[in-house]
Amino acid sequence: MAKAKSILNKKSKDFLSKYHNNYSPTGFEQEGQKLWLEYIKPYIDDYWVDTYGSVVGIINPEADYKVVIEAHADEISWFVHYITDDGFIYLRRNGGSDHQIAPSKRVHIHTKKGLVDAFFGWPAIHTRRGAKELPPKNDNIFLDCGCDSKDEVEALGVHVGCVVTYPDEFVEAQNRYVGRALDNRIGGFMIAEVARLLHLNKKKLPFGLYITNSVQEEVGLRGAQMIAERIQPDVAIVTDVCHDTCTPMINKIVQGDIKSGKGPTLSYGPAVQNNLLDLVIDTATKKKIPFQRAAVSRATGTDTDAFAYSNMGVASVLISTPLRYMHTTVEMAHKDDVENGIKLMYETLLKIKKGHDFRYFS
Repeated sequence: MAKAKSILNKKSKDFLSKYHNNYSPTGFEQEGQKLWLEYIKPYIDDYWVDTYGSVVGIINPEADYKVVIEAHADEISWFVHYITDDGFIYLRRNGGSDHQIAPSKRVHIHTKKGLVDAFFGWPAIHTRRGAKELPPKNDNIFLDCGCDSKDEVEALGVHVGCVVTYPDEFVEAQNRYVGRALDNRIGGFMIAEVARLLHLNKKKLPFGLYITNSVQEEVGLRGAQMIAERIQPDVAIVTDVCHDTCTPMINKIVQGDIKSGKGPTLSYGPAVQNNLLDLVIDTATKKKIPFQRAAVSRATGTDTDAFAYSNMGVASVLISTPLRYMHTTVEMAHKDDVENGIKLMYETLLKIKKGHDFRYFS
């Protein structure tokens, strides 16, 4: 069976690579947001940027009925927390950074003077023989930037509060995308592509569409909370990532059964409005877009929760891209899942009517 033609073009793919490789740590997303906004400008009628850097591109800004498609812009990182007299640097998390992957990784410390190269040191295996192995923990991992004293470190422009990121860049591996920040740069890319396809296909929507790239999801959905209050939408379609549970060392009884390449994942849970979810499922079925199902307990843990419980209740749904190795520097997503997620959002938007009422009864 012949593979379906890709909906992405060269410009799209070039943007994905450039957008991913830009640093956008939580609280410092501005440069990535500028790139994202510049890409979607030809496809929107208006835009605005809020105080903390969330960006919203708008189609039909005069419409009363408002629909959001949303992703989050930030990536996990570290903060410089303590510099020893010998010039070693201890850190605090900025988001859910994984201490176990840190030893021997290269990083960039962001300073007013520019990027400073640093390295997560770890005792050599020779020195650990015969001793009780200590696993990497948040309080024993440290950075070495080649200095012999605190004064030398500070002379480079490094100080407490400087943000630290991994330099690992975007690559393609067979039928997958791989990078340090697919959570959730891939979502920002997907909603931008929905805007492009609407423009390319000259689709006229009967409502205002707010293409929203929110900041600070990794520290508690903060950007989405702010943006939901400002937009006051009627509907929110959120895209984020979820776990591919078919790799080694994952318990499917606990994590569910989700596999990359089998389609985007639709979640069931209290924050997900069931009538909106039914519309998305019906759309996927009729358009023959593959999808998977997941159940969440209490909260989705994504910006869906922020939208759903804002403004006296917003009909919200979550479309997730299965991801291998989340919060590592080799996050991995299947190309088909990305394209099918774009198609599903696009086709769902075309099914929403002006003033669409998703209430169970009235």
